[in-house]
Amino acid sequence: MRNKKIAAFFTRKSYIIAAIIMIVAAFGMTGLYYAKQDKKQEEQLAKERAAQVQQAKAEDAARERETAKKIKEKAAQEKAAQEKLAREKANQEAKEKEKEKEETEAVSGIIAPQADNFMDEPEVVAEVSNPIEPELHFDAASDLSWPLQGNVVLNYSMDRTIYFPTLDQYKYNPAVIIQAAVNSPVNSVAAGKVTSIETNEEIGTTVTVDMGDGYCARYGELKEISKNQGDYVESGEVLGYINEPTKYYSVEGSNLYFQLLKDDAPVNPMEYLE
Repeated sequence: MRNKKIAAFFTRKSYIIAAIIMIVAAFGMTGLYYAKQDKKQEEQLAKERAAQVQQAKAEDAARERETAKKIKEKAAQEKAAQEKLAREKANQEAKEKEKEKEETEAVSGIIAPQADNFMDEPEVVAEVSNPIEPELHFDAASDLSWPLQGNVVLNYSMDRTIYFPTLDQYKYNPAVIIQAAVNSPVNSVAAGKVTSIETNEEIGTTVTVDMGDGYCARYGELKEISKNQGDYVESGEVLGYINEPTKYYSVEGSNLYFQLLKDDAPVNPMEYLE
C-alpha cells in the first residue's frame, strides 16, 4: 500500500515537471517569435532610412544639375550679349570710317592740289614759348622816387615809440605815413612785380611790390587798384589812388601808408627816398 502511494506521488511529480517544462518551452518560443519580429522591424526601418537617404542624395544632385544648367545658360546669354555689343560697336565704327572717308573724298574733290614739290618743302612747326619774365634787380645805392607829394605826418620809428593821435597811444611805426588828398594817384617807387593785393581794417587795401634782391614796397590806404597780382610795374607807374582813411588814422586824415622791407624786415624808407 505504501509503495503505491509513493509511485503515485512520483507520477504526479513527473506530470508537474513536464507541465513546467512545457510552460517554459512556451515562453521560450514566444520570446524567439517576438525577437524575430523586432529584428524584422529593425531591418525594415534600416531599409526605409537607406531609401530616404538615397532619395535625398538624388534630390540634391538634381538641384545641383539645375543650378549648373542655369549658370551655364546665364553665361551663354552674357556671352551672346557681349558678342552682339561688339558687333554693333564694330558696325558703328565701320559706318563712321565710311562716313569719314566719304567726307575726305568730298573735300579732296574741292581743294585744289598743291604744287608737285610740296612734299619737298620743310614742315613749319610753330614754336610756343613761355614769356620770359624780366629779372628784378633793386639798386639800394640809388635813390627811390617818392610815391606821391605830401608831408610825412608819422615818421618811421622802430628804435623808439612815437605818438599816434587817433589811437592816443605810443607805439612803434614800421612805415612812413604821408599826408595826401583823397583820389591822389600813387606811383610805384621802382620797377617790380605785384606779389599781393590785400585788405585789412588798419591800413585798408594794400599793394605789395617785389623790387628784387630781397626788397619789397607796401602801399596802404589805396583804392581803384590798376594792377592785378602777378603784373609787372615800371618806376613811376600809377598803382592806385588814395582812399578815405581807416578808423586807425581818422585824426591824421587821408594818407598813404608806405613801408619798405628788406628780406621781410622793415627798413627806414627815408634813407632811400630822394
